[in-house]
Amino acid sequence: MKKNTLFTAVLAVVMAAFTFSCKQQEGNVNPVKTNPISTEVIAQFKSLGIDARDAKFGEVTNELTGEKQTGYTLEKDLFVSEKQLAEMLSSSVKTGPGGEQYRTTNLVNGTRTIRVIGYTGGSFALTSKMRSGLQQAVASYNALPLRLSFSLSFATSTNADIVVYKVSGGAGGSAGFPSGGNPYKWVRINSGTDAYSTAVNRHVIAHEIGHCIGFRHTDWFNRSISCGSGGNEGTAGVGAIHIPGTPTTNVTRNTSIMVSCFNSGSNGVFTSSDVTALNFLY
Repeated sequence: MKKNTLFTAVLAVVMAAFTFSCKQQEGNVNPVKTNPISTEVIAQFKSLGIDARDAKFGEVTNELTGEKQTGYTLEKDLFVSEKQLAEMLSSSVKTGPGGEQYRTTNLVNGTRTIRVIGYTGGSFALTSKMRSGLQQAVASYNALPLRLSFSLSFATSTNADIVVYKVSGGAGGSAGFPSGGNPYKWVRINSGTDAYSTAVNRHVIAHEIGHCIGFRHTDWFNRSISCGSGGNEGTAGVGAIHIPGTPTTNVTRNTSIMVSCFNSGSNGVFTSSDVTALNFLY
């Protein structure tokens, strides 16, 4: 949803009925079997700024590949594998004073073309509106003079750097952060997103791609700014670092693609600060 992770943002007035969080459906969270976690693990997540009091430990399955992973289901929609938790605990954590553009310490390495596939197979196939939104989102990134470029194709293959596919659920999407210098691979777009405009679909997909290349929610420090409720997300152990040239105060960030929540008026168009952030990092 959550989502989240795309560079400046805050909704001055939030109408709950029309505001959605990218974090709501974040992660491939379909536990086969879950168990409560220990107080020790709860404390570990707390040290990362994550409330894990209601977390469960178990196995999840990727819908497209059938790959199974064991780890932690957090906030009912976020999955952190055991390996990822270990990496998070060993990573440095940096935070800004509030309201800045935030990125993770995990970024995509090198000058490269990121291959993106819009999935077309079976019940996971993107709708026509989602496909259009994906095309527009990729075109927006490619219009900027970045060292990263994106190639897009539509197929039933998962042989790509990023695979965008549809899952059941309310409006929103989910993704993750880069690892090992590569973008996060899986972008899940909830079926309910199709009920909204192509512009909203563009926004959600551009937002999730932002997470895949290392961007965090602009309002991570207080999600109530764009969502109307919810508090500090925590630094999640992956870093929240101010990007020079972007706002450092909690003002007028409602149009960024990286706010935690979107609404029916979101259009997926980069703000000037979004462009500054992208140019600075890539």
